[in-house]
Amino acid sequence: MAAASASDPKATAELVRKADLRTSARLMRDLDDLRPGAVEVMKHLYPHTGRAFMLGITGNPGAGKSTVVDALIHHYRQLGKRVGVVAVDPTSPFSGGAILGDRIRMQRHATDEGVFIRSLATRGHLGGLSRSTGEVAAVLDAMGYDLVIIETVGVGQDEIDVVSQCECAVVVTVPGMGDEIQAIKAGILEIADVLVVNKADREGADRAIRDLISMLELRGHDSTPVEIVRTVATSGQGIDELASAIERYRDRGVAAADQPGVGGITPRRRRRAQATLRELVVDRLRRATDAALAKRPELIDQVALRTTDPYTAADALVRGITPLS
Repeated sequence: MAAASASDPKATAELVRKADLRTSARLMRDLDDLRPGAVEVMKHLYPHTGRAFMLGITGNPGAGKSTVVDALIHHYRQLGKRVGVVAVDPTSPFSGGAILGDRIRMQRHATDEGVFIRSLATRGHLGGLSRSTGEVAAVLDAMGYDLVIIETVGVGQDEIDVVSQCECAVVVTVPGMGDEIQAIKAGILEIADVLVVNKADREGADRAIRDLISMLELRGHDSTPVEIVRTVATSGQGIDELASAIERYRDRGVAAADQPGVGGITPRRRRRAQATLRELVVDRLRRATDAALAKRPELIDQVALRTTDPYTAADALVRGITPLS
């Protein structure tokens, strides 16, 4: 299928909706590289998104997130579902691109037409995700994938942005890390909809689960129930149980959306919309700020020489800023 002209965003959007791989991959690249025209295509695609189930996989480095994702892909493909994956990898210090560890670990799905895996570099973006993660996930949604899995780079306590991009957040930990509580600090625990103790054949798995249960009890009785699932992802053990726990969480969310006054919008979906808007506004303002600073080097010099305070200089910059599209 021929690619649409870059000057025809509507035609490009139609090719993406028809799951044209070449056009879709180019759009994902253009979104990540902030190339002109990509946003116009997304404006045409947005009304056709919101159908895919967004599943977030996060956890500490070494927990086996990629192996869990690989096993989940296999599970859902056995059910005939089309799966898109956005794998956020660390940034290469040499090329600025993604270090493709996740894609290598999912190599067995490379020839499966029902699976699309896209690796993104964090490029210094905090929160465990890349700046364009949500947009790339939206492209996969518009392409007709039933499930989009967003896997973060290894996260810390405050790097919990995955919750803003998904409808169900799975937090993966492992036993035997010395201090199991370190693997499930409060910031991570609070975003978990499903908890996974991976590599559960290791010594210490029972202790890790007890620690998780103790931490969950601190959340109070009014908190949403969180299931804990044991897995050995390398052998597929526990993956069916994990998928069932995800489905039960999804069913609870659908049931909540059906309650009077909610209007069919789950709280998580509303938070996703809010996070998307906030991310786009902040990104535009950040780039506009960089452009304004480049045009006003004298303000930087004045602040450095203490002839102007940074608050007055910041006010002067803000007055002249026009957000970039």
